[in-house]
Amino acid sequence: MAPVSPTVSFCLIAKNEAAQLRRCIESVRPLCDDLLVVDTGSTDGTVKGALDLGARVVFFDWCDDFAAARNYGLAQLTGDWVLMLDADEWLLAEAIAPIREAIAQESALVVNLVRHEIGAAQAPYSLVSRLFRRHPALRFDRPYHALIDDSAAALMAADPHWRVLSLDGPAIAHDGYRLAAIAGKNKAQRARAAMEKYYAAHPDDPYVCNKLGALLLDLGEGDRGLELLKTGARIAERDQLTELRFELHYHLAIAYSALGNLDLARSHYRVALRQPVLPLLAVGARVNLGNLYQAAGDYKNAAEQYAAAVKAAPHFAPARHNLGLAKKGLGDLNGAIAEYRKAIALDGDRPEYHQNLGVALLKGGHTPAALDAFRRAIDLHHRLGHLAEGHHLQATLASMGFILVPSAPPPADATP
Repeated sequence: MAPVSPTVSFCLIAKNEAAQLRRCIESVRPLCDDLLVVDTGSTDGTVKGALDLGARVVFFDWCDDFAAARNYGLAQLTGDWVLMLDADEWLLAEAIAPIREAIAQESALVVNLVRHEIGAAQAPYSLVSRLFRRHPALRFDRPYHALIDDSAAALMAADPHWRVLSLDGPAIAHDGYRLAAIAGKNKAQRARAAMEKYYAAHPDDPYVCNKLGALLLDLGEGDRGLELLKTGARIAERDQLTELRFELHYHLAIAYSALGNLDLARSHYRVALRQPVLPLLAVGARVNLGNLYQAAGDYKNAAEQYAAAVKAAPHFAPARHNLGLAKKGLGDLNGAIAEYRKAIALDGDRPEYHQNLGVALLKGGHTPAALDAFRRAIDLHHRLGHLAEGHHLQATLASMGFILVPSAPPPADATP
């Protein structure tokens, strides 16, 4: 008799998420047998939308504590396993088969999932512990960035046969992590208030030092953010917390880079990259360190970092593009052209990709192809409303004897 596949319950904590509810719920339907939405006070069509999509809906009085809301939802579930997502996340179809294989392992307790941070400038991939066995000992804690990690560690210490697994490839996509998106939903201060309250009671928790410190840096409070990150790094080093060490040193590198202390920034990137984390998680750090090398004219070390990022994430267009820049700096025009074209194939709406391709093609003597690339760059600048950039490129080319006219006029609301 064939073994019975584990069942998976899905849970979503929601408030006024009608606009993106369908994408999230439909993405988990092939995996999950039980769909639950915990509504925390919606005034839009969230509840009706969830019911129309076949989910059960329960209600929770919001108390500024995501862990409490998640634990309330957890108590309502029935599956062998639990998958928890936010409304601005969705499960990738290609991850379903590896997930089924992972949760079929009898000793698996938690399956960490790589999340693709859509549009994130600094960290395109992160690791989240949102898929776990429904076990009475597993509970969420921390009011913001609620995790089951501490309870999982305690259970594994008591019963060492349990294991935490990690899938290698992206399993979740997320388009709401950027500060602009958070601010647009008025969540930045809510996040800060929840984390500040937790930090006041747990000043030696390196996780909250990391998350609150990074948020304060984003909010422009650099001095306090930096001190929190330093504190967290000291504790994570003492306690040998690998993934936290990576994140803390990565955030410290970003902070020192913004302050102009590039030596310290490079040093923290190197420390971060020495941590044994999944290669995908290190992509942002490698690209950023490559950028610092490139800005200093060290194209060899820059190319090494970009190449490692491309190896880990071959579909991450910025790494491809920047590898092209480094190869051009090393005098490898054909290599640069090849990387630019690969970046464009992945993301063809970035005018700088076409412009840099045009520069390399022109330098290599491929004038007609170069002019096609420049024309595409100008069109994109105009389409995106970047009139000054488009005009500057046109003027530069005109000074070289090449007169290029955009294919279409700029949008009516564009500003010069």
